[in-house]
Amino acid sequence: MSLRLFDTALGGPRDFVPITPGRVGMYVCGLTTQGAPHIGHVRFAVAFDVLRRWLTVGHGYDVTLIRNVTDIDDKILRKSADAGQDWWALSYANERLTSEALDLIGVLPATYEPRATGHVPEMMELVDLLVEKGHAYAATDASGDVYFDVRSWPEYGSLSHQSLHDMVAADDADPRGKRDPRDFALWKGHKEGEPATASWRTAYGPGRPGWHLECSAMARKYLGDSFDIHGGGIDLRFPHHENEQAQSRAAGLGFAGYWLHNAWVTVKGEKMGKSLGNALEIHRLAQTHAPLTIRYYLTAAHYRSMIEFHEGALDEAAAAVDRIEGFLHRAMPRVVTLMPSGEEVLPSEFVDSMDDDLGVSGALAVIHETVRQGNSALDEGDGDAAEGAALAVVAMTNVLGINPLDPIWGGAGSTSAADPMAALDVLVSGRIEARAAARRARDFATADAIRDELNTAGVLVEDTAGGARWSLAKPTTREI
Repeated sequence: MSLRLFDTALGGPRDFVPITPGRVGMYVCGLTTQGAPHIGHVRFAVAFDVLRRWLTVGHGYDVTLIRNVTDIDDKILRKSADAGQDWWALSYANERLTSEALDLIGVLPATYEPRATGHVPEMMELVDLLVEKGHAYAATDASGDVYFDVRSWPEYGSLSHQSLHDMVAADDADPRGKRDPRDFALWKGHKEGEPATASWRTAYGPGRPGWHLECSAMARKYLGDSFDIHGGGIDLRFPHHENEQAQSRAAGLGFAGYWLHNAWVTVKGEKMGKSLGNALEIHRLAQTHAPLTIRYYLTAAHYRSMIEFHEGALDEAAAAVDRIEGFLHRAMPRVVTLMPSGEEVLPSEFVDSMDDDLGVSGALAVIHETVRQGNSALDEGDGDAAEGAALAVVAMTNVLGINPLDPIWGGAGSTSAADPMAALDVLVSGRIEARAAARRARDFATADAIRDELNTAGVLVEDTAGGARWSLAKPTTREI
């Protein structure tokens, strides 16, 4: 089965065919660095991280992922002024918080993460090209603004499936300098009261880039005139992505071949946001919930489905991770050294679900069914079947970025912020493996000494058909 992806531009799924065989260029709109990221902000990064992993592991593509940083924007200037802080200092502080949050929840680093402020020459090259082709014009009101002429491009509205006549005016600049209220700003002339540092000299006068222009210029620089996939949150489809496509294709660029959009995280039916007072910042959330739990929660729903956040949602995710982790610790005490990445251990049902527009719900169902079968095999003393199930679970959870034994989660992969039993499990498992090695070498004196050492520490070891079982002298039992 070939990989099918839901292309927003076409309003339906189609087979994914890269421009260059074996290689995929993907551009994902990153965050505007106006504040600390909350759980709703980072959903896009998790969704496209899963896509990137599947393109790589499931189909063997070499993926170049560009995820931009919008480090200058109207909101950044307003918030920095309100805080009495330099805009670039506020922006950089929030950029670092964003990078830390994405690392925390296991999002792989982008191939490159360009900042808007570092690409003004590329933006002006695109503006000049649009002016030359008659699709852009400089305002005649001495503002220094440059606008895209939406009426000059008959395909405007095709991405969001709208008619130009149904669109409201673009509110990104003073409409008095526009030919049509719906024209959008490519370049914003420097305004009185704005910091001098938020301005670059150009042939159109000093100013700064419009939001939409930034992404078109950076995508072109790093992925070329045409590339495979453009992704982002569904709220970016209009006007941001509509405007990106219009200005890029009007300039003669092929631009994105596929458009993918992830849905929101909502609270009581409303998009999560600071203005609603319902934001859950990642750094605060991670103080009470393990990062792997947060990652699992954001991964578990299909990327085009809304996630309604509610009290107890993360506890449910933690319980699901506990089931997976518990089985892996039972079945494979050395699983951390056996981290397969090939397709040979991926069940066909998992592959089929992932190839159906990243059907993570079906993929997770396969994972949990494999965990159930693996636990049953352990109970029946079938070590080979249990190990095969564990290898498959490791491979599948690696694809989704939720492998509890991945070292990024702190070694033991515990789903709680501080789990002493998980730490003890790692230590005891190491000693039991040393005992098993001694027995295989027929060094029974050493094996008995290790067992006595564990007994003295209050750890009881029992040899069973399914392998060594350990427990504490008081309740709490763990199996390996």
